[in-house]
Amino acid sequence: MQVLFKAEKDMLTVFLSGDIDHHTSKNIREAIDSELQRIMPSVLKLDFRDVHFMDSSGVGLVMGRYKTALVYGCEVYVVHMPDTVEKIMRMSGLGSLITFERD
Repeated sequence: MQVLFKAEKDMLTVFLSGDIDHHTSKNIREAIDSELQRIMPSVLKLDFRDVHFMDSSGVGLVMGRYKTALVYGCEVYVVHMPDTVEKIMRMSGLGSLITFERD
């Protein structure tokens, strides 16, 4: 799993790649939270375009970042989800809290 960040204006984009599971989610969470605290953006975009596998740990990761972002007054978007990831996200109900963008 690789996590890359791009900060521009008031937006932080997090590019995720590889697998998100219970082995990788802790490190991802810590990295994102650190950047959120450092930059304090008004928009957080989680880009899933290069995620090949995600289990329920990924749902927990997104939900936790949503809750953390609320503390900073930050909107959260999940973008570029592969079909399998989008299916898991929608089944979890995250779509009622977070904006999903396909492309």
